[in-house]
Amino acid sequence: MKFVAFERAKQGTGASRRLRITGRTPGIVYGGTAEPILIEIDHNALWHAIKKEAFHGSILEMELAGKEHKVLLRDLQMHPYKQQVQHIDFQRVEARTRMTVKVPVHYSGEEESPAVKTENCIVNHVLTEMTVSCFPADIPEFIAVDLSGLTKSSSLRVKDVSLPKGVKAVAKGQVNPVMVSVTPIVEEVEAAPVVVDPKAAKGKPGAKPAAKPAAKK
Repeated sequence: MKFVAFERAKQGTGASRRLRITGRTPGIVYGGTAEPILIEIDHNALWHAIKKEAFHGSILEMELAGKEHKVLLRDLQMHPYKQQVQHIDFQRVEARTRMTVKVPVHYSGEEESPAVKTENCIVNHVLTEMTVSCFPADIPEFIAVDLSGLTKSSSLRVKDVSLPKGVKAVAKGQVNPVMVSVTPIVEEVEAAPVVVDPKAAKGKPGAKPAAKPAAKK
């Protein structure tokens, strides 16, 4: 996926604010052996780009000063309530440097699994992306996971997924986190309404006394 960026000379809060007013988004490119470069990108073009999955998990081709640079999106700062990208960070990609990236997970087959089809369960997607380590040329566009074998008593963890050659999962905080869980659907049984016999209720503690007939005038 390609996009165009321009070098910017000024930095600081004031300069970035003025840049946003003109419809540009400030950013930075860092990493590798070269010095960091301050950049700016047309906001409208960037806004459409960030809606595409490939922009977030694949190698991007950035055109800057007439040259193409391979980069990865590293950070995206959004305005608290406006539809505005306030700042964007990219990392240079070097062919011989192993990288850690987040890749989207595409699930399929759950409707055909015994858990859903015959065992009355709900399949929960706990993770929608996976952190992996690999060389730039091996970065997958997405990780495909088949859920057709799920049963009522099963779950799917990171180590259960077959990854492409050269790609390793990176677990942060947990050794083998759950990716998919299965929850049985519990059906609520409505209690039968209680019918109280007025005659049987007479004389019982807490029973209301019968209303007295109105006195004749």
